[in-house]
Amino acid sequence: MRSWLPQGFFARTEIEVKRSRFLATLARADSEEQARGVVAQVRGTFPDARHHCLAFIIDLPDAQPIERSSDDGEPAGTAGMPMLEVLRGAELGHVVAVVTRYFGGVLLGTGGLVRAYSDAVAAVLADTPRVVPQRRILWGLDVSPAEAGRVQGALLNRGLEVVDADWGATVRLTVAVADPDAALPVVRELTQSELTPVDLGVRIVEVPLAP
Repeated sequence: MRSWLPQGFFARTEIEVKRSRFLATLARADSEEQARGVVAQVRGTFPDARHHCLAFIIDLPDAQPIERSSDDGEPAGTAGMPMLEVLRGAELGHVVAVVTRYFGGVLLGTGGLVRAYSDAVAAVLADTPRVVPQRRILWGLDVSPAEAGRVQGALLNRGLEVVDADWGATVRLTVAVADPDAALPVVRELTQSELTPVDLGVRIVEVPLAP
């Protein structure tokens, strides 16, 4: 599975080519609607620009990703598709790129436009943090309030992520597990019982990708 941008990520950078300014905006988008919302935001920020070219990739579970691009008035194939190719080459999903152009009075030609739009996206991608989506099984562990703090701390120390704690007469700790076979002996050791976790389903967690 490809890497994603972190939740809420938004960045912008600018390059200049023969006096034309190319402002590249990069953002996280989890749906086509969110991606088009970013495009609308950029248009609203730079309403006097001649072009707002776009490309986005939205990953879908167990299906082909949604991929869209637009040249927004530039010669066909010189902006949106080159931008999309840069995103594909970076192996990114849940991402939208918008490149806003202010014309500088010098024609760049089709090859020059392809390079400029590609370079603008590559520039805003440089050193971008990423996360990797990973599947986790959720377990519910019911422990006494007196033991909850100790068990939660011990689980964290053993590398098991506690994603929620619901306090009541008993405390339901929700734990995200990557390897159930390896985690079960750890859970029973730390709870000092033959506790059988409650299956709470599956979730996708986003793990930071090491630089």
